Amino acid sequence: MSRTAVVILNYNGQELLQKFLPSVIRYTEDARVIVADNHSTDGSVNFVRSAFPTVEIIEIPENYGFAGGYNFALRQVEAEYYVLLNSDVEVTEGWLSPLIALLDGDPQVGAVQPKILAYNNKAMFEYAGAAGGFIDWLGYPFCRGRLFADLEEDHHQYDDTIPVFWATGACMAVRSTLYHTLHGLDEDFFAHMEEIDFCWQLHRAGKKVMACGQSKVYHVGGATLSQSNPRKTYYNFRNSLQMLFKNLAITQLCLRLPIRILLDWVAAAKFLLSGQLRDAFAVIRAHFYILFRFPGLLSKRDQVVKASNPAIYGGSIVFDYYIKGRKKFTDLKF
Repeated sequence: MSRTAVVILNYNGQELLQKFLPSVIRYTEDARVIVADNHSTDGSVNFVRSAFPTVEIIEIPENYGFAGGYNFALRQVEAEYYVLLNSDVEVTEGWLSPLIALLDGDPQVGAVQPKILAYNNKAMFEYAGAAGGFIDWLGYPFCRGRLFADLEEDHHQYDDTIPVFWATGACMAVRSTLYHTLHGLDEDFFAHMEEIDFCWQLHRAGKKVMACGQSKVYHVGGATLSQSNPRKTYYNFRNSLQMLFKNLAITQLCLRLPIRILLDWVAAAKFLLSGQLRDAFAVIRAHFYILFRFPGLLSKRDQVVKASNPAIYGGSIVFDYYIKGRKKFTDLKF
């Protein structure tokens, strides 16, 4: 049996599977390729069975979202390493071996991602992960190669392999034992930022998260939920706050949460003034979610692994980007 399982979570993505599965099959050697279908209604399962008979299929009884779908599927997969791969990713020749080599070479490495470039503009980094993710002290995520919506062109400036704070769920290799020990992805997130929370758990367990510049893939991004969709705004603001509640010490939370809430309201006002009423309402909904689930969020603090907090960017990416005009990762002062 293969030591590695590449698991693609699918929901009504038959066209994406038709377009991108061939590259996965072609360039994925010595690994199982599995499509975990999140209760699609577009005939995806029958299509994969007919067009790609070598691909294994796991049928999920209902749509559990990104987190729940992967948790359900991976409980049924026996492998030393899992690779979570989005259905809208084109992989390249030799993409997998550097990721597995990192996991093989250092038992402290818990997860690793490749360099993520944009499928529709292959000279540019892609929003969801770019060349490895970081987070600032207020919980705002950013990447090497991407600050907010500003994407850098790839000039091989991030071809190195370094520790990062988080690896993208678009393409992330992880040790199966750690995945299950940490209870997988938090299903209360449903979708978006659950991989950042999971990587935070890895850090708290004393493990490393890496970005590997020797591996690259091309990601469409937003194929399931576009950047302009207010649902994505809601999930991102809501889940970012959930993540802070789970992982910050009480003293840190008391200091940072009021600032973060204020900045979120500034974002809501900006949405409102620009005519994006649904996005403004999405931010408000996210805050009400946190307010009404406050006791449950506090109880999660007892479930996380007790270890020293990982290094987090000590500055404010909002201040650096909007006030100081720092538009590239290399402009930041770590």
